[in-house]
Amino acid sequence: FNPAGAWTNLRIPMPPLTEERRMDFIKLVKNEVEQTKVAIRNIRRDANTKAKELVKNKEISEDDEKNNNDYIQKLTDQYIGNIDHILKDKETDLMQV
Repeated sequence: FNPAGAWTNLRIPMPPLTEERRMDFIKLVKNEVEQTKVAIRNIRRDANTKAKELVKNKEISEDDEKNNNDYIQKLTDQYIGNIDHILKDKETDLMQV
């Protein structure tokens, strides 16, 4: 990097990304996406465990637990789908020249 400056402006010309560097960024993004999916699945597991505890303590019925688990699974699928969509958009963005 060779910064060039005028009185109040500082310019740092950056070379365009190479194909190899773009692929490295995509690998980083995919790693972050996988960690996010794991975090969402852990939240799902914790919520399902909490529902089981409520049934065990007879605070909710088994039907309520099933409805709760179905709702949690729908939310999980929705958010994982959103993450996959964001990943696809980011891959497209990174591969553009």
